Amino acid sequence: MASPAAISRRIHQKKINLTSLPLYYEGNLWIRQATRKECKYWTELRGTKLFLYTDKLQEKSIDNIDLQSLVSVTNGCPQQKQSAELILRLAKEEIYLKTETPEDIEEWKGFILTVVELSIPNYVSLLPGQILQLKETLEKEKVRRKNEQNTDASSSSAQIDETYEDASRMPECFQEVTRQEATNILNKMSEFGNLILRPGTNSNSFAVSIKEPLQTPSDRPQIKHYRILSTGTGYTIELEDPVNVNSLDEVVNFFVTETRGKLIPLLKHVYDRELGKGSL
Repeated sequence: MASPAAISRRIHQKKINLTSLPLYYEGNLWIRQATRKECKYWTELRGTKLFLYTDKLQEKSIDNIDLQSLVSVTNGCPQQKQSAELILRLAKEEIYLKTETPEDIEEWKGFILTVVELSIPNYVSLLPGQILQLKETLEKEKVRRKNEQNTDASSSSAQIDETYEDASRMPECFQEVTRQEATNILNKMSEFGNLILRPGTNSNSFAVSIKEPLQTPSDRPQIKHYRILSTGTGYTIELEDPVNVNSLDEVVNFFVTETRGKLIPLLKHVYDRELGKGSL
């Protein structure tokens, strides 16, 4: 009879054969979605996807959740200092995650935000050893993304060239910044504008980062990010009901129009001017 360690190694190898995505974190999660009742899963964070299994010994996942369209992450009970529930707001749905302890959910939160935002969040309560794990995960994910982009670039260079040729005249609010950099800029410069268009995580995508307008004085400002996919003939805004437009200018106009002007593009020359003053 094979030992538990041997069985574990065999299952691990079979999972590697099924997906090339690196394993960053794993554990039990109770997950609830609009189309799925709350159920306990053995869950693995591989790349930017959550792979769901009925138990730890299952070789093939029964489903997976792509986190690339993550808009925000909040605790399930914000009025409590410690909560064992997390709400993932994706472009098209909300997903509720639960663990047995607040410490476990905080660790999941740290790993999810690190791989999606490519930066270590400074507002999670983790031990030094856990922070070190996040740093190692961050470096691995950066390498994975770079390799993925190089592969995409070599296999579809003609399509990419066409995409950027069409987008050579970028909207004035386009900034060559990362998700985390966009968050920092919006937090510090929202008086000049609260919407930024930026490169996406993949070579054929963009993203819109916004600082959500406050509805009441008691509201807390929230940064959200929306994925914009290039279709070759236009762009798709990944919302619950996807919106197709013809240009990046129309992408920006959609957000401005839908919020009745509450979202204001942060123009590049304004950003450059304030940067020169040392505002950032």
